[in-house]
Amino acid sequence: MIRTAFILAAALSLAACGEKPQTNTGAKRDTPAFQGTSNPYNAPGWTAGDKTSWAQHLKTRAQNSQNEYNRVN
Repeated sequence: MIRTAFILAAALSLAACGEKPQTNTGAKRDTPAFQGTSNPYNAPGWTAGDKTSWAQHLKTRAQNSQNEYNRVN
């Protein structure tokens, strides 16, 4: 009984060591963020590759949703 429990505990602890390395995530890191992605869930009104449009959307998002002074009623 104790031997079986020990073998089971050893097997469960070694099972956690089997994670595969995540070397290829598919994301390109050499392109700027404003260049865009092939993601269909981009913000409406933003054109990929337009740096001023990207900056404007970030500014609007920071003012409208992340500014605590504007969120307090």
